[in-house]
Amino acid sequence: MRKFLVVLDDSRECLNAMRFAAMRAAHTGAGVEILAVIPPEEFNHWIGVGDLMREEQRERIEAHFEVFAKWMRDKQGINPELVIREGDPAVEIIAQVQDDPAIGVLVLGAATGKKGPGPLVTQLTKTAGTLPIPITIVPGDLTKERLEAIT
Repeated sequence: MRKFLVVLDDSRECLNAMRFAAMRAAHTGAGVEILAVIPPEEFNHWIGVGDLMREEQRERIEAHFEVFAKWMRDKQGINPELVIREGDPAVEIIAQVQDDPAIGVLVLGAATGKKGPGPLVTQLTKTAGTLPIPITIVPGDLTKERLEAIT
């Protein structure tokens, strides 16, 4: 089964990317894989403290995932998968795409502020020509109704 890969982070635009991926998956008979990446610089402490922080980060990711997963199951009939990786987010996204041949589309949310679309969109669109799958960039300010209309 083809899957939409969507990135879970703390950005506001993540919500629209999640909605888009779930709605497209529901309309096309696909699945959703949610990727959360823990950056390595968050754990440059003593080993014991770093391990504790890493575990707390994983718990926070799993709780955040459950909110999206419940909505996807209840509203779209999609049961998403969660993948947690550690490292540079752009590198880990590309690695996940390469590791899972069922991934057919990468879905990213674009920020709407003056700083640009966000670091992931900026980094990954520079290498989009070499990726084995297309990238869908979802504007962060689309309304739920507009998302429903285009999916």
